[in-house]
Amino acid sequence: MAREFSTALYVSGAVSNQGRFYPRFDAVVLLTVPADVLLDRIENRTTNPYGKTAEERELILSDLAEVEPLLRAGCTHEIDATRPVDDVVAELVAIGRG
Repeated sequence: MAREFSTALYVSGAVSNQGRFYPRFDAVVLLTVPADVLLDRIENRTTNPYGKTAEERELILSDLAEVEPLLRAGCTHEIDATRPVDDVVAELVAIGRG
């Protein structure tokens, strides 16, 4: 009896050439939140100092405006990450299972 194995690969971050690898994946998921939610989460996190200065926040908003539309154009799924974490994880798992 043949056994079928399925493996999900979760990668975060963005690099300029990542789109060339998209055809190798069954799904490319974009997690999104509105800019104000993103900045609030950055302001309140305690595990990373990045994004606390006005200059860094301006850069984050600039990058968000420039890069998010490109990521959205290349993704196969978009998840609203303002939802409860358990819901987001469940949707990611469902996408990973195909």
